[in-house]
Amino acid sequence: MRISKVTRAKLLYHHFVFFSLVNMSCFSDLRGKLIHEERFEKEIGSKYGIVPGSRDNSLYNALWVAQALLRKGSAKTADKRILLLTNEDDPFGNLKGVIKVDMMRTTMQRAKDAQDLGITIELLPLSRPDDEFNVSLFYADLLGLEGDDLAQFKALIGERFEDLNDQLRKRMFKKRRVRRLRLVIFNGLSIELNTYALIRPTNPGTITWLDSMTNLPLKTERTFICADTAAIVQEPLKRFQSYKNENVIFSVDELSEVKRVSTGHLRLLGFKPLSCLKDYHNLKPATFVFPSDEEVVGSTCLFVALHRSMLRLKRFAVAFYGNSSHPQLVALVAQDEVMTPSGQVEPPGMHLIYLPYSDDIRHVEELHTDPNSVPHATDDQIKKASALVRRIDLKDFSVWQFANPALQRHYAVLQALALDEDEMPEIKDETLPDEEGMARPGIVKALEEFKLSVYGENYKEEDSDIEGKAAPTRKRKANAIKEYGNYEWADLADNGKLKDMTVVELKYYLGAHDLPVSGKKEALISRILTHMGK
Repeated sequence: MRISKVTRAKLLYHHFVFFSLVNMSCFSDLRGKLIHEERFEKEIGSKYGIVPGSRDNSLYNALWVAQALLRKGSAKTADKRILLLTNEDDPFGNLKGVIKVDMMRTTMQRAKDAQDLGITIELLPLSRPDDEFNVSLFYADLLGLEGDDLAQFKALIGERFEDLNDQLRKRMFKKRRVRRLRLVIFNGLSIELNTYALIRPTNPGTITWLDSMTNLPLKTERTFICADTAAIVQEPLKRFQSYKNENVIFSVDELSEVKRVSTGHLRLLGFKPLSCLKDYHNLKPATFVFPSDEEVVGSTCLFVALHRSMLRLKRFAVAFYGNSSHPQLVALVAQDEVMTPSGQVEPPGMHLIYLPYSDDIRHVEELHTDPNSVPHATDDQIKKASALVRRIDLKDFSVWQFANPALQRHYAVLQALALDEDEMPEIKDETLPDEEGMARPGIVKALEEFKLSVYGENYKEEDSDIEGKAAPTRKRKANAIKEYGNYEWADLADNGKLKDMTVVELKYYLGAHDLPVSGKKEALISRILTHMGK
């Protein structure tokens, strides 16, 4: 795509515009022009912004180009945004008189036209080292910010950049339906539903086998060979069942039809109070369902009526669902829409919860036959435990705060291989205990009071070492001391032969000297050499 001289002229060095469009590719044509800073400044950007005495309006031109690029596609199926990054809070500050008023008016109108087309304009202000960015000079009117909205925008400027940085490093998944279902209410009346997966753990990509010579993906094929003639069987496979000394032949399709229990649709059975649905009935992640009118017209209207009635009467629907291999009962629980000043938090719809079979629910076994012998916590122990829990409670906890360290290491290895890096990026394991935080005086005091209340004053931690790892039992320690005498440890250390020993053999030395035995082989060798003073 070639850009005309008008759109190329002075789009900005400090007026920096990004165009974002979900599910569309119009940004890809400009992407190649933003590779090198020198080329960007020469062909698109400007170091001088809006020059006094000139009628060139670089901000107007930038909004005009963005609107032209985002013109394709409906706002109902695509999210269109213009991200404006600038450190100039008053782009028309160098102008005066009628020229300034006219350029501000045309720029405001261009921004309004873009917003009327469903294009969102977002400002990311960059403060100068010696001056704070003043949104009220120009951009508050451009974005329509006033009152509480303006105050809230100023307070969240720093968080917006942090969120943008997190999104750039986060693997984004497109919201797409898992499958399409049909809820059959009774004969002749049904609702079309789209199902969506909720939060799921992210797994590494699947392994693709490649040819060692051509490096092309391998295609796996399977054929059946006759045991008598060694010829390839071309006819479809058949099964048989012995009945009265005779083999009854079934084709694969006939056998599948015999085993068919459900058609794959949801069949409504009835309704029950929400109090009948327990937490332990949810054995696996639920699925979110939402109506669709693509094939069954009127599904949304009927779904809304059913949804409102279930919320009002506090009922959930019981339906039969499944395939021939795993038929089961499910519960459809209505969820009301939750809105906040910042937008929608939870959408309206229903959760499809997979109910367990009767043998999936196991009753709690009685550990003590005598009820009087069951230990009970005292009021003081409950009080100390509650105080400890309050001390170490995570405020505003979210699953997004912790990344999977194994998955992060996997992607770090892929990044190092793809970029031919000599060193792998350091991975921070956020799941490890916060030792510095746990060492705060308030937490230490609460922990000591809890231990004193439960174990008493005479309790001694004899089975723990300096690193908090479980020490070996007496039997294992005696065995380590016995095996320890079979090796010349000083000679092995001096000759560098410790690395040739197995982990089990290295643990003989550590166990005999009451040293921690956890860690990889390199850590065990380092611990031995440190203890020997080498």
